[in-house]
Amino acid sequence: MGKKIKFNRHLKITILGMAFLFGILQPLVAQEGENLWEKAQHQDKEWYASAEAQRIADNVLLYQHDNGGWYKNIDMADELNSAQKDSLRKLKSENVGTTIDNGATHTQLRYLSKVFEATGEEKYKNAFLDGVDYLLKAQYDNGGWPQFYPIKEGYYEHITYNDGAMIGVMELLRNIAKNNKPYTFVDASRRKKAQRAIDKGLEVILATQVKVDGELTIWCAQHDKDDFSPAKARAYELPSLSGKESAGIVEYLLKLENPSSEVKKSIRSAVQWFEAHKVMGEKVVWVKDTTYVEGFDRVVLKDAEGGPLWGRFNDIETGTPIFVGRDGIIKKHLADIEQERRVGYNYIDNYAEELLKKDYPEWEKKY
Repeated sequence: MGKKIKFNRHLKITILGMAFLFGILQPLVAQEGENLWEKAQHQDKEWYASAEAQRIADNVLLYQHDNGGWYKNIDMADELNSAQKDSLRKLKSENVGTTIDNGATHTQLRYLSKVFEATGEEKYKNAFLDGVDYLLKAQYDNGGWPQFYPIKEGYYEHITYNDGAMIGVMELLRNIAKNNKPYTFVDASRRKKAQRAIDKGLEVILATQVKVDGELTIWCAQHDKDDFSPAKARAYELPSLSGKESAGIVEYLLKLENPSSEVKKSIRSAVQWFEAHKVMGEKVVWVKDTTYVEGFDRVVLKDAEGGPLWGRFNDIETGTPIFVGRDGIIKKHLADIEQERRVGYNYIDNYAEELLKKDYPEWEKKY
């Protein structure tokens, strides 16, 4: 049975508390291997008024730094003792490491907006607005966002699409600019700034789309902040065409109202690339393998009905998937890199399947 998140026993029993007791509102229950912070972001609207939702929101406030941003890879739903809370308060002024990587900052802001909408507690609104200001300050003049702000030297300075970083920020700011729920509490000045930010972001998206032999293709996971060229990040993240990140970028572009001819060309060129470079006749499976510490491996098998698949990284000139381990050397097959990377990083998947089957055809009906 999963472990329940406990409630503060010192809270008085209220109508909301009675709702929990009688099962009207349920606390989050962790299943094996499940991240409660992830689960907390996908609850019914009523749940965000609960004591449990507010407990997690208070954690989010503790983890927020004075510059408005957050660190990454933290389970905000973990229960914190007094000593941990005191430590977090002392860390608030240490702003090195605040980031948009791995969903950081824009994910916390989405959560806070839901809790504020449900509770009306001003502290959640204020923290949200501080976070929006952080995102607006972090944007480069050219429209891109670095992975870390304040700037962290190295590949972190690149314009970062990797893991949906920049697109996650732009999705949030677009909803703010459009005054969509639950962001209707945001003031007009910030809405205007959000609109300017996504306009600039669109400019850099169009400018970074990679051309090969004069034809538009897709995007790299990160681009040089100065000349917009495809850029290297970690040893196994070489300059390349990214199937995963590019699918997310196109999905963002599809939602634009009254798209310009340049946007339409960008979308159609990317879709054409995805169509031309899909891998068919193969499937990715997890297999039991006790020779490894984890007890399993990830392999690509031949399958007549398999596909479509696309590489996370693809050779810029040929568009074929490439597989790169921690040695930084390009291999042709997933089996050629170390098992630790095979199971710890997703190199090939059906990244653009939904785009090609459903989302793009629906968009074409309009335009």
